Amino acid sequence: MTHKEKTTGGHLSPAKKILAITAIRSDYDLMSGLYRLLDKDPDTDLQLLVAGAHLSAAYGNSVGLIKKDGFTILMEIESLISADSPKSRLKSASILLQNAIDVVARWQPELIIYAGDREDVLIGGLLGAFLAIPTVHFFGGDHSKDGHTDTVIRHATSKLSTFHVVSAEQHKQRLIKLGEAPERIAVTGSIALDKFIEASHAPAQDIHSIAPQGKQLDQYAMLIFHPVDQEKQQAAAIFEAILLTLKKSGIPAIVSYPNTDPGNHLIIEKIKQYEHDPHFWFYTNLERSTFLSLYRQARFLIGNSSSGILEAASIPLAVINVGLRQKGRYCEGNVLFCETGADAIEAAITQAISPEFQSSVKKINNPYGAGNSCTQAFTVLKTTDFAGMLKKTEDPLDL
Repeated sequence: MTHKEKTTGGHLSPAKKILAITAIRSDYDLMSGLYRLLDKDPDTDLQLLVAGAHLSAAYGNSVGLIKKDGFTILMEIESLISADSPKSRLKSASILLQNAIDVVARWQPELIIYAGDREDVLIGGLLGAFLAIPTVHFFGGDHSKDGHTDTVIRHATSKLSTFHVVSAEQHKQRLIKLGEAPERIAVTGSIALDKFIEASHAPAQDIHSIAPQGKQLDQYAMLIFHPVDQEKQQAAAIFEAILLTLKKSGIPAIVSYPNTDPGNHLIIEKIKQYEHDPHFWFYTNLERSTFLSLYRQARFLIGNSSSGILEAASIPLAVINVGLRQKGRYCEGNVLFCETGADAIEAAITQAISPEFQSSVKKINNPYGAGNSCTQAFTVLKTTDFAGMLKKTEDPLDL
């Protein structure tokens, strides 16, 4: 395997080795802008450990997007147990850990980076802690009051991590409350936003040239809905209620497949039931430029995706968040929260498409950044002495 080298004093020396862990399309999309900056840097040898849903046909084999983007893959680990249960997520995490230990120890990266709140970031934190490799956790300090397991996984990973790149000052303050030293935290804004800012200036793609034949998608909404622990048994009913309410309102939808959370198979069964309906286009993965173009042209976003909290304000786009997921997260006035019944969903749709609400949405600014966060995060990774911060000797009582 070849690695980048840099010239120092007329001699070649290895570039700094950074390992990025990615196990699902959502975290890859969040981080891809930063990956590009690191990959282009001659003094950085970025390689990716690719696992989980990326290697699953059921979730679109999104490893293909990584390869198309041209990033070096250190190893592919088939870790996903697609059993749709709480046990399967834990078992998938154990498979990732078992298979990653020797690979990571052998390559000896100088830094491990990971993003978000799923079980794979917890594995990244464990690898760094036990193998004495500095780690950087992205998107720490966020918090949702929906009771979903991912929130506590996010906070636990922060405690395992050497350093934090966070999206907002509120997130920094929450990490400090968790006992993290302020010098271990950099606020850059959300690195996921940069591509949304760029997309707002790109020519829009023609929906009719992209969509499958026979779909009637004029004036469409985007629908992204993932199951959450407390609503797992109702997930399919909630998802169907959104579909039928959109159809009743005369609004077609471009609909994402769910992620790998327990309860996803119930939603997939509903997708199979409606996949031939001309008012709905269901997709597993889309090219990033295509997704961003479709997202930008939508009337609104509906479901419960974190994209509605973090990214939609950069378009700006009205958002309807249905149910418990994302409740309590810091967001702008473009987001409407509603209950899961058809009447509540219909009322939220009526409000979201009203001229008054649409006018208010156009006036908002995204509190998570202005589109230059990747460059800020890149500078943090390039200039911070993470090795000198590896030992977390601070007593939270002294902070």
